[in-house]
Amino acid sequence: QVQLVESGGGLVQAEASLRLSCAASGFTFSGYVMGWYRQAPGKGRELVASISSGGTIYVDFVKNRFTISRDNAKNTVYLQMNNLKPEDTAVYYCNAKLELRDYWGQGTQVTVSS
Repeated sequence: QVQLVESGGGLVQAEASLRLSCAASGFTFSGYVMGWYRQAPGKGRELVASISSGGTIYVDFVKNRFTISRDNAKNTVYLQMNNLKPEDTAVYYCNAKLELRDYWGQGTQVTVSS
């Protein structure tokens, strides 16, 4: 059974840091593109960052603030978030993709107060 379990969210003040983790099981983790997405209230889900054997991708609004990494030995992907801003408030979702396979976690809430 495929599982993606996010953790590490919470309520922080602006300029604080958080580290999200996503523990994966039930599939061959190392072969998948792993990503973090987020969905703010009233908005659609958007890509934040992704990582594969080919490298990393970041959207412009998190460049130089967020870092995605993975530990294939632990089947875990991380998102280090620094200098958080109120506009980063959202539910953050872990995603795993490989060809037609597309798996999602349940999400973790990140709330940044000003």
